[in-house]
Amino acid sequence: MNIAEAFNRGGLAMWPLLVLSILALGTIFERLWFWSLVFRGERKLAEQILIAAQQNWQAALTIAIQASEQPMGRFLATPLQLVNTEPEIFRLALEAAADEELSAMRRGEKVLEATITMAPLLGLLGTVLGLINALGQVRLGDLGTPATTGVSIGISEALISTATGLVVAIVTLAFQRFFQALLFQQAQIFRRTGNELELTYRQAWLQQQAGISPVESAYP
Repeated sequence: MNIAEAFNRGGLAMWPLLVLSILALGTIFERLWFWSLVFRGERKLAEQILIAAQQNWQAALTIAIQASEQPMGRFLATPLQLVNTEPEIFRLALEAAADEELSAMRRGEKVLEATITMAPLLGLLGTVLGLINALGQVRLGDLGTPATTGVSIGISEALISTATGLVVAIVTLAFQRFFQALLFQQAQIFRRTGNELELTYRQAWLQQQAGISPVESAYP
């Protein structure tokens, strides 16, 4: 039995399952492409900005703005644009920028969650409808006779929708967990990079408050 035959025998529930699987696959491929771009040169960009911030604040801001198509560039550009602000406000700007970027990285999560929840239920619904249809054609007088041979076939076909729903949900769940792991890793990178930039800013701030001239143009 090929895929087309299995789909036809699975009943009406196969159509919404098909729609869900297409949405889930589209989201999965889009997220895979997105994360491949995120991690491409991200660590190098963060290192460049941090090194530049130790010498010239404006140069660090320029690098971050030029890399604004990347989450790391946007994340660091927000606090770098602050001028002569207190370190606590600088830290809040870092946290707000990180939250905004991480929220944007969760795009498509609702589609995956809906697929994981609905696919098994739709598969079960298809099986129940198939069983009702198969058993509804059996008369009590036909029990134990060759007339009931088609019932077992109908039941096996009804289970196709359940199996399909489970497969769709399991595959989607695997990728959802994978994307969540990538998101957690990205949050760790943001936190580590933000802490280093905040430390650089606090040092420059303390030097200015103490009247010590820091490296020229190191502080905004």
